[in-house]
Amino acid sequence: MIDHVGFEVSDLATSARFYDALFSRLGIRRVHTGEAAIAYGKHEPRFWIVQRGRTPEPGYGHCAIQAAGRVAVDAAYEAALRHGGRDDGPPGPRPQYGPRYYAAYVLDPDGLRIEVVAGGH
Repeated sequence: MIDHVGFEVSDLATSARFYDALFSRLGIRRVHTGEAAIAYGKHEPRFWIVQRGRTPEPGYGHCAIQAAGRVAVDAAYEAALRHGGRDDGPPGPRPQYGPRYYAAYVLDPDGLRIEVVAGGH
């Protein structure tokens, strides 16, 4: 249903290190690299980070990224924390969203909220 998601970031290189680490644990790779934009996906660009000289505005929502299972959620969470992310909810069951829902929340280097989820659908 979603074609792609784009986040404005303040420092493309810093954000790229964060997203390279997080996405590599989920089987997602960098599919486009440009001077002011980087995109990730399995085959097509679905998640973009763009530096345009504007200040990012955290707190407007979040992007949920699907993981293959709980081990992948845990690995992505740990990788994100090691590469400039901040905890916003450690990995664990989220029964309020469904009986199999397991997720972790991190803030990227600009404070944008990323959810990594398994069992969501």
